[in-house]
Amino acid sequence: MIDKILEISNLILLLTGFTFLIMGIIMYKFPPKKINGLYSYRTASSIQSQTKWDFAQKYGAKVMMCTGLLFAIVSFYKYFFNSDENTDLAIGMFIMIVGSFTMIPIVDNKIKQIP
Repeated sequence: MIDKILEISNLILLLTGFTFLIMGIIMYKFPPKKINGLYSYRTASSIQSQTKWDFAQKYGAKVMMCTGLLFAIVSFYKYFFNSDENTDLAIGMFIMIVGSFTMIPIVDNKIKQIP
């Protein structure tokens, strides 16, 4: 079973997806209580107030979980398209970078709606 999953998935995306999913769950269940720079979703928008900070931690965790789930699902594109190792690496890295950097404006736009 595991051999089949590894054969039809892009391993980079699959592992990154599971990592994002697990980290999102941890951040959602155990958000940092006070503004800090060590463990948090920290942007200029999120540190403006404690209310925005609290919202950013929960919402950022949800977005991270959704992104992780999306990465894991998309990793199975190899089931439909036969691609070589170099193409898999390029596709995996592209999706991972674009997806990761897309999370920030999604969360920040939502934070800006909070008074």
